[in-house]
Amino acid sequence: MPEVRIMPCLDIKDGRIVKGVNFVSLQDAGDPVQAAQAYEQDGADELAFLDITATVEKRRTTLDVLQQVARTVDIPLTVGGGISSVSDAQRVLLAGADRVSVSSAAFRNPELIDDLARTLGSDRLVVAIDVDRSDVTASGYEVYIDGGRTATGVDALAWAQEAARRGAGMILPTSKACDGLKQGYDIPLIRLLKKNLSVPVVASGGAGALQHFLEAAQAGADILLAASVFHFGQIRISELKRYLEEHGIQVAGRP
Repeated sequence: MPEVRIMPCLDIKDGRIVKGVNFVSLQDAGDPVQAAQAYEQDGADELAFLDITATVEKRRTTLDVLQQVARTVDIPLTVGGGISSVSDAQRVLLAGADRVSVSSAAFRNPELIDDLARTLGSDRLVVAIDVDRSDVTASGYEVYIDGGRTATGVDALAWAQEAARRGAGMILPTSKACDGLKQGYDIPLIRLLKKNLSVPVVASGGAGALQHFLEAAQAGADILLAASVFHFGQIRISELKRYLEEHGIQVAGRP
């Protein structure tokens, strides 16, 4: 079994970390630079930096905050929000990102994935997919865009497979039904994607207890992403890594 990596997620709005429930009801969760430093010191393997309102506000990712975070930490940064072209992605990489994450722009223009993979390399490209459960798609999951605001009617598995075919090096699905509730990841979604994709899959949305991370790892997730449980001190990364190791999961690095 490959080593599982731990990735705290910094959802950024107006230069601050925010966290909500089901993608809404946002509350302040701290300073991104201080949080990034603390997470790296506690054993985080990577960080996600998502400018969560860039797309709906039709602007680019906030580069000044990203640069501050990138100067502070040495662990890889995956950055998303407002990236809709190769030049946008290159600016983000120059500001300190190691990978770029695209979502709504890639859905509206799938050829963007081809262009980014060809220019940057698949290993630097993540396609994030916001999904919700659905009775009208074959997989039981539907793609949402615009920060989870807009239903598309498109099957989430089919879109994930297309994204991987076009060159995405990683798929990051977030389940609207589970996001922020702290009742566990959407395990059937993780299993579905792992069964049908050959690229790494990130577990995202819903972690609230140590057991939830274990369940996601056992379902095949390559990276375990979480936000509020780390931001508000419910779970420490070092504690999480020890727990996973005690339950037979190989983790990257050591706490």
